[in-house]
Amino acid sequence: MNQTDLIAAVAERAGLTKADAGKAVEALVGTITDTLKAGDEIRITGFGTFGVSNRGERQGRNPQTGAPITIAASKAAKFTAGKGVKDALNGG
Repeated sequence: MNQTDLIAAVAERAGLTKADAGKAVEALVGTITDTLKAGDEIRITGFGTFGVSNRGERQGRNPQTGAPITIAASKAAKFTAGKGVKDALNGG
């Protein structure tokens, strides 16, 4: 499912126009992104938690030459599924 499909599904499920659903989806994604940039997490009961994972600096290898390289520390978004999502995926 891509963003256009998601907007269409939200519009149908919520009884909104595609334009209004598009604004809602964009607002949700923007809010999640801004919150993660600030270093906070978002908990949606029954769905899951969006958070930030800190990756430390580490050693890697250039796949073409095999030479060792240093991979810089970085931050990554992470999602942990909640009970409702886990149960739905496992037939519950």
